[in-house]
Amino acid sequence: MSDELEQRSPFALPPMPLDRGPEWSLVTQAIAAGRPSSVPDGPLNQPVTFASTYHAGGPVAYGRDDNPTWNALEEVIGVLEGGAAVSFASGMAAVAAVFDQVPLGGAIVLPRDGYYGTRAFAEATVAGRFELRRVDISDTDSVIAACHGAALLWVESPTNPNMDVADIPALCVAAHAEGLRVAVDNTFMTPLGQRPLGLGADLVVHSVTKLLAGHSDVVLGAAVAAPETDLCADLRRRRSLAGAIPGPMEAYLALRGIRTLPLRFRQAQANAEVLALRLGSHPEVERVRFPGLVDDPWHERACRQMQSFGNMIAFEVAGGASAAEAAASSTRLIVHATSLGGIETSMERRAKWPGDEAAPSLLRLSVGCEDVEDLWTDLTHCLDVAAKVSQGPETHRPATTSVSIGRPRTVPGVG
Repeated sequence: MSDELEQRSPFALPPMPLDRGPEWSLVTQAIAAGRPSSVPDGPLNQPVTFASTYHAGGPVAYGRDDNPTWNALEEVIGVLEGGAAVSFASGMAAVAAVFDQVPLGGAIVLPRDGYYGTRAFAEATVAGRFELRRVDISDTDSVIAACHGAALLWVESPTNPNMDVADIPALCVAAHAEGLRVAVDNTFMTPLGQRPLGLGADLVVHSVTKLLAGHSDVVLGAAVAAPETDLCADLRRRRSLAGAIPGPMEAYLALRGIRTLPLRFRQAQANAEVLALRLGSHPEVERVRFPGLVDDPWHERACRQMQSFGNMIAFEVAGGASAAEAAASSTRLIVHATSLGGIETSMERRAKWPGDEAAPSLLRLSVGCEDVEDLWTDLTHCLDVAAKVSQGPETHRPATTSVSIGRPRTVPGVG
């Protein structure tokens, strides 16, 4: 056995592959990274490895410690985010591993508005373990004040579902000055739209289920640690000991989905920009939240730290909860579903879920890759249904044409 194999822990980061062109764009890396070595008659794609047991003599003792299919997926996610990635059985498993790094009695600063699963998990595990400090993540001064004496700052930006934007660079500087670790949920933006490690974060978390995998057929998560830290090895150890490992087939499907992420993300974002503008001028819509709109409260902040504005929209329907629910329930093309990030467009009224911090009439719209005119036809149909449910014309606002999209944004490397 070589010295390298003897010294390497099963929880350590696998050796990096040969140079794959670090100068290449993220779009190219999404396609090129995480592939097997080029050998005659070798496979172009990383095969699925179904194995619980490995022959002795190597660094992998057991199937709970490592898998070649995981490694390929982790390589491409790590390259895209600019760090070292660890895949998990789900996004929540990744969240749990990061929270588990907080010492007993430590304080976690957590957004009030954010993914419900993360907030519910924090509340369920807080008793006797952590202190929770809930903040408006878009209020930088309040977040910084809450960081004093805490251990972890958890950032979600834009937030789910209200689309608030945090000042990630400012929060990272302030949190690090207080000795906190900073983790950012980047599920909504993906590394093509925002790279939190480059903005100063220590960790990035993804629900790979959503935009990265992109086809609504896999449940998977990932955490990405900043380079030159020991966070990745610690996350691997926790994943193995907790059994929070991804299935190799799920890893394969997610890896295949990432190959088309640049194309899907570009098309979905282009559709979202069109729909956000039209929703902002529709008389049955009271408010639209999309960071690309110049009148969005966080538009300028988004321009400073994002490469693009993403595919997620939140809008409030005139007429209240009943009208919004009627709109969501009357879709013909758009999928009425609770998840997001698939190639298909989906929509849901979030306030129907107890504990979600959303206005009763808010609809979360995950824009997909369909023809934008077909999507608009379906949305106008849904809003016509909502109008019939509304209680009177006083709940409607007049149409306006003053809404616009900010300066052009493109997926890096696409143009």
